[in-house]
Amino acid sequence: MSENPHGTTILAVRYNGCAAVAGDGQVTLNNSVIKHQAKKVRRIYNDRIIAGFAGATADALHLSEKLEGKLERYNGNLTRAAVELARDWRTDKYLRRLEAMMIAVDAAQMLLISGNGDVIEPDEGVIAIGSGGVAAHAAASALMQHAPALELTAGQIVRQAMEIAAGLCVYTNHVFVIEEIQEKTAL
Repeated sequence: MSENPHGTTILAVRYNGCAAVAGDGQVTLNNSVIKHQAKKVRRIYNDRIIAGFAGATADALHLSEKLEGKLERYNGNLTRAAVELARDWRTDKYLRRLEAMMIAVDAAQMLLISGNGDVIEPDEGVIAIGSGGVAAHAAASALMQHAPALELTAGQIVRQAMEIAAGLCVYTNHVFVIEEIQEKTAL
């Protein structure tokens, strides 16, 4: 997939010991909104991984299942599972035709996974995909700079950033699914 898919916004933020992933609920078909409350962010692998997807729904669900299979195979190692999924996605004759992108987050890392073979871990703790991704990313980055003074949590940052993105992107609505996961702490 060469372009950032349109039709949704997925945003992940890691801040202050917590990661939060948000997705809007709008589904469009051509120029019509056909669903308002789709769930594009979900927990997988025994609720230890949060995955959000943008792109064709059937393709994204298939890739989510593939990622979960890879996580099972590699005992929950998100990096290894993501690299293997990206490799298969890029090289498999069937998979490389799928049009979607994913963000996957566990207690230690967040990754963007694409059909181009990309597995990208952001430097700053913010990553976004979809048509409203640029707006959501910019808003979250700005909010993170002011989060200590405003006493914001990761969940509040993603909610406010998604509100901003939904105000700018016609393919993003104001119905959000937000999942959060705490970072692992050493015992």
